[in-house]
Amino acid sequence: MTVGERGRVLIVDDEQLIRQGIKHYLNWEQEGFEIVGEASNGSEALEIIEMKQPHIVITDIVMPIMDGEELTRIVKERYPHIEIIILSSFGEFDYVRSTFQSGVVDYILKPKLDSKGLLKALKAAAERIPSLQTMDKHVSVELSIGQMIQKMISGFEVTYDTQKISELFPHRKFCLFGVVLKSGETELPKHIKEKMETEFGREEYSFHFVQNIVLVNGDDFSKFIEFAKKLGESNSEYGFALSETFTDFSQLVVIYKESLAKLLNYHFYFSELPLLMKQNMPKQEPVCESFNLDWFTGELKRKNFEGAFQYLQEHVASFSKCYTLEVYEYKAFFGNIVFNITVLLGNMEYDVKELDQAKYSYFRAIEEAQNTKEVIAQLNKFITEAKQCIFSSENQIDNINMKRLLEFIQDHYAEPITLTEVAKHFHFNPSYLSSYFSTHKGEGFIEYLNRIRIEEASKLLVEGRANISEISGMVGYSDHSYFCKVFKKITGLSPSQYRRKQITR
Repeated sequence: MTVGERGRVLIVDDEQLIRQGIKHYLNWEQEGFEIVGEASNGSEALEIIEMKQPHIVITDIVMPIMDGEELTRIVKERYPHIEIIILSSFGEFDYVRSTFQSGVVDYILKPKLDSKGLLKALKAAAERIPSLQTMDKHVSVELSIGQMIQKMISGFEVTYDTQKISELFPHRKFCLFGVVLKSGETELPKHIKEKMETEFGREEYSFHFVQNIVLVNGDDFSKFIEFAKKLGESNSEYGFALSETFTDFSQLVVIYKESLAKLLNYHFYFSELPLLMKQNMPKQEPVCESFNLDWFTGELKRKNFEGAFQYLQEHVASFSKCYTLEVYEYKAFFGNIVFNITVLLGNMEYDVKELDQAKYSYFRAIEEAQNTKEVIAQLNKFITEAKQCIFSSENQIDNINMKRLLEFIQDHYAEPITLTEVAKHFHFNPSYLSSYFSTHKGEGFIEYLNRIRIEEASKLLVEGRANISEISGMVGYSDHSYFCKVFKKITGLSPSQYRRKQITR
């Protein structure tokens, strides 16, 4: 490491408020440190460690996916030179003891976390890193401006020297340029920074980078707007937004909250646009209709699946135009729908084992989706899987019911059974049974019953032990002439012709 390089710090905690608090406890640059990233669990942290190579990791103990204890063990195995500071609550002593055995430098109780204790732990960690002993604690104005902007847009009150600000920014106007980053990224990619800096000289624009936001200072922004559009067109994996211009540095917070932050949120709904600006947003905000969950679940319970799913997809098409809705609210709707449908089908005694297991992958995919198209694709995939579950379960039920019906007919064909009597036996409505039978067998109930009876009559005629009149009664016909009529219709021969033909063979 060279003289002047700061201690790189990674913050790992599943609570965003805790991460924000840690970031603003200290004037990091003045103390000789810089925050190079933040993560919400150990798994995310390992990815950032690989990219950023921090000197120090500040991590919580209890986190989802991968906790601080496991993270500490893996980091010390793979990167023994990285120092670790543990954040813990009062009741986590066993975990803390375990991490100390892995070689952590210090731990801080969360309820007692303050700037003094944090700085003390950081300095203790830095003292164990020989290359940081030569750190130059002097802070450049550029870095202090970056930290100030970060604090301002995070909601902290910041005092500054207006005279120094006017000296730092040589041009008359400002605007904020923001980038929607890919998962796992915490600041502008290097190639985007370099592209901006090499495209323009400081006589045209000056740039101040703060994570995914750039404060642009200039006089005429027409060139920068064209540049930003081309940047968006050539980097479709990212989203880009540009605020309106402002002339007073003190307006930065208002412009960020009322313009840029909203535009960055809107990108989720307008991901196809290379650059979002206030002037290319719809003139009127959308009217968001509420989803009739009671009607929807009622239709599902009545097994009107096609109607229910069609209503859901039509609502989603309209709902996805509600770009003013917070992204987490939009995603929450889809997560709730997946959960409700899975539970309801289970309550309706469908076999939802696979669907129930898959719902967690849908929750995760929805949460990680970068735009509405990706969320809708997950919903459509889920609906297809739900329909397969319904169809498979209904087929299984249908097969069982049909098997029982056919067995009943085979056992009772010689009796004077009717469609009404069979329907009553199986607790079906007669008209439903008639339709059900035709749909699943490709012929009506009476046609099937006659065919079974005539097949049995044919066997008896060949055996030759009973006369034709007796046979008609034996297979369920009380009217001999009707039997002969049905027999000829099915076989093409009268009973007597059929017997003679079989005897002469």
